[in-house]
Amino acid sequence: MSIKYLHTMIRVSDPEATIRFFELIGLKELHRYDNDAGRFTLIFLAAPGDETAQVELTHNWGETGYNGGRNFGHLAYEVDDIYETCARLMAGGVTINRPPRDGRMVFVRSPDNISVELLQSETPLPPAEPWFSMPNVGEW
Repeated sequence: MSIKYLHTMIRVSDPEATIRFFELIGLKELHRYDNDAGRFTLIFLAAPGDETAQVELTHNWGETGYNGGRNFGHLAYEVDDIYETCARLMAGGVTINRPPRDGRMVFVRSPDNISVELLQSETPLPPAEPWFSMPNVGEW
């Protein structure tokens, strides 16, 4: 028996805001599918060079918001430079919920309150300001 990871699906109420969020992390839109009869859109994103590990954004037309994003758990991605990634996210208006004080791990939230964990690839970076002294913001 073989098994292969295909994608993680999350429901979103504002697809464009969510796409902007994931683009700040480094994902790119691969394709989308609009279903007029079902009144929904599916949008698939992935990290360049790793297109087999996808996030499927499901937008049910007319939906104005979802609760309980914390029930989902989180998505996790590895990044080349955790500090540069955090700086880019903050410049894009994203709140860092759990800063990378250890030079290795950070948690942020999508516009629909889905937790996203970012991990430093390979060896953690040395602790650096402002990240080292930055407090946690809410749950992560």
